[in-house]
Parts: sequence; structure tokens; C-alpha cells
Amino acid sequence: MASRAAGIIGPILMVPVTLPYFGKDLYGLWMTVVSLATMASFADLGLGNGLMTKLAPCYAHGDVARARRYISSAYLTLSLLTVTLTALLWLLADTIPWTAIFNVSGQATPAQTRAIALICLTAFALNVPFSLIIRIQYAYQQVSWSNIWQTGGNLAALGVVFMLVWADLSPIMVIAAAAAAPLLVNVVNTIWFFGRHPDLRPRLRTVEAGTAQELTRLSGLFFVLTVTMSFATSADTLIIAHVLGLSSVAGYVVPARLVAQIGLFVILVNIPLWSANGDALAQGQVAWVRRITRRMTIISVLAAALPATVLVFVGDHLFAAWLPVPMDGDPWLLAGLGMWWVLQAALSPRFMVQNAAGVIRPQLIGWVAFMVVSVLGKWYGAGRFGVNAVPWFGVLGYALTVAPAALYGYHRTLQRYPAADIKEGSSERVAQ
Repeated sequence: MASRAAGIIGPILMVPVTLPYFGKDLYGLWMTVVSLATMASFADLGLGNGLMTKLAPCYAHGDVARARRYISSAYLTLSLLTVTLTALLWLLADTIPWTAIFNVSGQATPAQTRAIALICLTAFALNVPFSLIIRIQYAYQQVSWSNIWQTGGNLAALGVVFMLVWADLSPIMVIAAAAAAPLLVNVVNTIWFFGRHPDLRPRLRTVEAGTAQELTRLSGLFFVLTVTMSFATSADTLIIAHVLGLSSVAGYVVPARLVAQIGLFVILVNIPLWSANGDALAQGQVAWVRRITRRMTIISVLAAALPATVLVFVGDHLFAAWLPVPMDGDPWLLAGLGMWWVLQAALSPRFMVQNAAGVIRPQLIGWVAFMVVSVLGKWYGAGRFGVNAVPWFGVLGYALTVAPAALYGYHRTLQRYPAADIKEGSSERVAQ
């Protein structure tokens, strides 16, 4: 929690430096490209999520050999995929209509648009295999180390961006530094982790067809789920860019990024439950899972709702003091963004139980329905009521589709596991 709190500082402090330096149009373009890269998080084929689900029982039972086979298969698959994606991106770069995709007009030029897109998407593609280290650390319940590395990367990127802006270098250089930081941190973290755990280090000779197929079957469902979630939750900026223009993107993205730090903090605190629940369910400790899920639901909702409520009432004053350029901190927009994260925080602990057990279909049905309903609703709402309506249509769609699916999937998951007698020693180890 402490390292995540420190990691929030980076994105918050970067906005008042980069927004006036870039201008609204160029900053809006950057954020739209970042959203596109976020939507492409499905590029790992769901292997990251599938790997974490498979490694949790290996950790519970001390099965190092099986864990190494899973890790080796995942790294080999994603390394080959990264080479293919990067090559295709650069081979087709001159044929892709970048300005039409991002609805570019005004300050941003076609050359800048192409450069920003290639930089961000290339950095994302190269980071696909190296980001597996985060899932491995979570599966082995080394959450604090993972967060420390990621936080260090965020703070280092912040320092580099400040230096480049102070040196008055081009915005392209600033964007390249910000895009490269997560990749470099994951590379160093990977070397550090496997240096300390050589028994888990991926090797070609430990790749087995049967293990790879087993991992791929589960990862396929995670892949479809991730595609759906990424598109449904990251489409806002693309919708606003096409309906209202790039200048309106900045007016939405800046408050959205601020509120998102609250929500992401809560959700990332819940992610360690994924591997902990897998450990507990492997030992039949269903009562522990139920108890921790109830507690974390209450904690998550309070942790998201309280700061979001404060932002609704003081958001306009905060933006006036925080940003050197005028920015409307409309209470209705802030309230909608806050409610969106409160709903996600409330259901996050239940999703962690389903992910630990590999129960994906109820989530998938809910998110597919949400994608259809929310995209249509947001497009209509943006054109009819403006930017402020976008998060509210998301909230309504989430409550009608994802929430019922999450509750059903949670109860269905627990019914699959017979309860076992809880021994004091194992209960304490899982709780830790």
C-alpha cells in the first residue's frame, strides 16, 4: 500500500508539467494513443492472467518443476509474439491512417501523430513478455517487491520527464522517455527476480507441449475477457475524440486520471487476493475466502468512496491550484468518475476469487454485455449531453451487466470447492 501510494505521485505530478508544455491538442493525442495501447493489453493472449492462476497452486504445494514449465512456456510464446507484432507495426506504419484513427486536427501534425503512435505502441509491444514478471511475483506473493519496482519506475520516469521539459526538448522525446520507463523497469526486475530464484528461471528445455496446451486453454478465456474489458473501459477517449474533438479529450482525461489513481490504488490492493485465494482454495479453506472477500469489499468501497466524495466538492479548487492552464472540474463529471471506481472497487474482491479458480465465463458474459451497452450509451451521451455524461452511462451499464455476472460467478465458484478443516498453521500462512 505504501509503495502504491508513492506510485500515485508520478501521474498526478506529470499532468501539470506536460499539459501546458504540449498544449491541449497534442496532450489529448498522447492520451488517446496511450488509451489505444491500453486497449491492446490483450496482446499477451491472456497468458499473464492464466500464468498467475496456474502458479498459485504450484506455490501452495511447492511444485517448482511444474511452475518452471508454465513460466518457460509463457515466456517463449510471448517472445515470439512480440517479435511478430513489432515487425508488423513498423512494416505497416506508412500505410496506417494515423490521423484518421485519432481524428487529428489543429496543433498536432501527421508526422508527430505517426511518431507518437509508433513510440507508444512499440514500447508496449516490447513490454508484453517482460510484464510477465509482475504476474509471477504476485503468484509467489512477493507483492511488495513488485510494487516497489513499479513505483521506482514511475518516480524515475517522472524525474526524466521533468529534466527533458526543463531542457526544452521536443514533446516526442518526453513521450519516448515516459513510454520506455515501464519497459526498462520490468527488464531490470526480471533479471533481479530470476537471479534470486534460479530454480524458476525459464529454459527452452523445460517447455512441454502438454503444459503449454493446458496453459493456453485457460489463457484463451482470459484473452477474450481481457480484449472485452480493455475495449469497454478504454474506449472513452476514442469516443470523445470522434464525437467532440481532441481538445475535449484533455478536459476529460485530466480529471479521469486524477480519479483513476484512487480507483487503481484500491483495485491493485485487491490483486494480491488472486494468488492468496488460489492458495486457500487449493487447501479447501472456503471460509477464509468468504471472510476476506467480505472484509475487502467493505474496505475497498470506503477507500474509493471517501476520497471521491471529497473530489466532488473541492475538485474545481484543486484543478485551479494544481494546473497552470484552465480546467473545468465539473462536479457531475467528477461524481460520475468516482461512482465508476466505487462500483469496480466493490466487485474487485469477488473477481479475484473467480480469477483464482479460473471461472471466467460469467465475467465474460457480463463484460460483453457491458461493452455493447456502454459504447452505444457513451457515444449517444457524449453527443447529446457532453463529456459529463460519459462516465454516467458507464456506471449504468456496469450496474446492469457486470455486477449481476460478478455476483453469480462468485457464488458459483465457491460451490465448486468443498470446505476443509482449517489448521491454524496453514491459515496463518495463507493470511500472511
